[in-house]
Formats: sequence, C-alpha cells, structure tokens
Amino acid sequence: MNKIITFLLLLTFGLSQAQQLNCTVTVNAQKLSNANQQVFKTLETSISEFVNKTDWTGQTFKQNEKINCSMYITVSSNSADQFTATIQVQSSRPVFNSSYASPVLNYNDKDFSFRYTEFENLIFNPTTFDSNLVSVIAFYSYVILGMDSDTFVLESGNPNFEIAQNISNVAQQGGSKGWGQTDGNQNRYFLINDILSPAFKQVRQTMYDYHTGLDLMSQDLKASKEKIKGSLINLAKLNASRPNAFLTRVFFDAKSDEIVSIFSGGPSITISDLVDNLNKISPLNSSKWVLIKY
Repeated sequence: MNKIITFLLLLTFGLSQAQQLNCTVTVNAQKLSNANQQVFKTLETSISEFVNKTDWTGQTFKQNEKINCSMYITVSSNSADQFTATIQVQSSRPVFNSSYASPVLNYNDKDFSFRYTEFENLIFNPTTFDSNLVSVIAFYSYVILGMDSDTFVLESGNPNFEIAQNISNVAQQGGSKGWGQTDGNQNRYFLINDILSPAFKQVRQTMYDYHTGLDLMSQDLKASKEKIKGSLINLAKLNASRPNAFLTRVFFDAKSDEIVSIFSGGPSITISDLVDNLNKISPLNSSKWVLIKY
C-alpha cells in the first residue's frame, strides 16, 4: 500500500510539473446588464484550468519557472451562447538576480468572438478546429511561450510559434474574424506570420539583445544600458524599409514605459541618438520619449 501511495504521489508531482504557464484569467461581463453572471465565472474558471493545466510543450518547468501571464477578457455582447469580446494578453519574465519582472507581451485583440455553453469541456486538438474560444486561447498560449523563449535564446521560440501558426491556419476554416488576411492588417494572422518572417528578424534580435541587457544590470548597470540602447537602435534598420510596422508596435506596447524608466535614472549614457531613433521608430510614443531626460 505504501508503495502505491508513493507512486501516486510521484505521478501527481510529475504531472504538476508538466505545465508551463502561470496565467491569471479574468472574464469581465459587466457590460451585459441582464446576463447570467455565473456563466462567466464558470467560463473564467474553465479557461484558467485549461491554460494552467495543459502541457503545451512537454517540457518540465519548476513552479518558479512557469511563465507569469494574464488574459483579460471583456465581453461586450451576447446572443444565447454566442459572445463578442476582446482579449488583453500580457506576459512577463524575471530579470536575472532581481525581483523585477520585465513585460514581454501586452496585446489587445479586439476580434474575439466565440460560442460557449456553461460547463462544456475545453479540449485542444492542434490538427482540427473545434472552437474559436479554444483556438484563440491556445494560440496566445503558444505566442506567450515563444516570446518568453526568444528573450533567453535567440529565435528559440520557433517551435511554439510554428504551432501557433498552425492553429491560425486551421482556425481559418471556422470563419471567425481575426484569422485571415482579409480581416485587416493587425490581427492574429499577421502577428504570427510577421514573427516567423525573416523580414522582421530585427524585432526578434532586439527582443533577445534587450533582455540580455536587462540580465546584465546586476553586474554592470552602465554596460546594461548601452546593450539595451543598441538593441533598440537596431530596430532603425527595420523601420527604414517598413516604417511603423505592426510587430514593432507590438514590441513598444509592451516596452515603452519600461524604456522610459531605464533611461531616466542610473548611470548616465548618451541618449540623444537613442531618443532621435525612438521618435522615428515609434512616433506613436513620442509623448513618452520626451520624458527620457537627464
């Protein structure tokens, strides 16, 4: 009997380490005044369990190694079991030898519609389209995993990004908005295809170099800032051929506030060229770049 109990405990422990995400899920349906709010509480719990208990990669993560992330779903309308919503997806990763978590992804998807019946099982099959709800959640789970991996080893997120791309391709047959080229130029289709496109390799190089710089902060703060500065100026190469690129905007949506903070304190480095380049690369954030001062 003791051997059986020990085996079950080891099995349970092993399974508990097979998940890679530590995701906080929120479903906000306050705009629906006459809706049954309990349905959304159930949905919130179901998505949370789906994301956090699924083994997305087969890799073993310790509890403190799981990727901290969040999905904030705002439901704006519904008709029976059909819902229209937005989903804000965020993730962060720890900086070496610090208690600070650096934002990696902060993306607001406004093309999120889905069907849901209370207590239905959320099951992911990468080769078939069964539910837009499951496809969108699985897609962003793999994007989070890929982006996190890219910050540690250059382009190591490819296996996860390729699964996300496959989810996108398969989901197109469902007809929901956000998966196709004809749904606008800022959606899931373009997000994952741009990430994997060699034309936007500077963004992924910057992601890696930027976070390498952050990890140097505990050793040499000035060298760290120079490294981060160089990573940002590298985006000027992409901006010269593809100004105001979608993927560049996705990067700065996550990083703009952090960049201001990094270069507004600590040891002084030359920042005039950095600010000039930031204003060219990301003019939408010019009101923030003006705050970088010494």
